[in-house]
Amino acid sequence: MQEIKAVRVDKFLWSVRIFKTRSLATEACRKGRIIIDKIQVKPSRTITKNEIITVRKPPVNYSFRVIEPVENRIGAKLVNNYIEDLTPEEEKQKLDYRMSGLLNFREKGTGRPTKKERRDLDSFFDGFDNLQE
Repeated sequence: MQEIKAVRVDKFLWSVRIFKTRSLATEACRKGRIIIDKIQVKPSRTITKNEIITVRKPPVNYSFRVIEPVENRIGAKLVNNYIEDLTPEEEKQKLDYRMSGLLNFREKGTGRPTKKERRDLDSFFDGFDNLQE
């Protein structure tokens, strides 16, 4: 008979590399950012095979299906053996839009903007906001 393996949700999220540390996974659970079956879960909640986990990392809501629970941290290449990414492409694009916004704005190492540059930036963004309204 096959034994059903149950693992704490915070430990699982850390072991499949969704969070960098277990304490970050625990904190996300406490903040209500981990959802299973439309219910915010505590870090001690156990997960089993085929459960859907929603992880809110603003601005993106990730969804994963548990293929096999695992307690110990695994290599990045083996993650796909334990979880299936169900996150829609629209959610992933939110992250791309956010990252592309200000990265092309100033070159690295140029320091803070001068007063003139700041005024130019403010007038540019004010004009942009007026177009959207």
